[in-house]
Amino acid sequence: QVQLVESGGGSVQAGGSLKLSCAVSGYLGGRYCMAWFRQAPGKEREGVARLPTDDITTYDDSVKGRFTISKDNAKNNLYLDMNNLKPEDTAMYYCAACTWIDCPLQGRFYTYWGQGTQVTVSS
Repeated sequence: QVQLVESGGGSVQAGGSLKLSCAVSGYLGGRYCMAWFRQAPGKEREGVARLPTDDITTYDDSVKGRFTISKDNAKNNLYLDMNNLKPEDTAMYYCAACTWIDCPLQGRFYTYWGQGTQVTVSS
């Protein structure tokens, strides 16, 4: 059974940085895709970044140049480095996994989800 556990959220001022982590346990297969999503109060969930096993990353335009998705295969961890944070980045951030490599950055394609970690950016 696959389990995802996020950590690293918190409160920062605009311009600050945070690094989110997602601990992955269980077997996803040889070709899969990991991603970060976020959901702000009253808004729909949106994709932030994806990292498939071919290492071709995809970012939402709103975070390009500020966020970096990465992984540590030895530790089975997924990360999201967030720099130059803005108040509009405030949301619950979720780690997700899809069991095929070509999953787009849309939540409906992802089977496994973590419980989320809150990020709050103040102006």
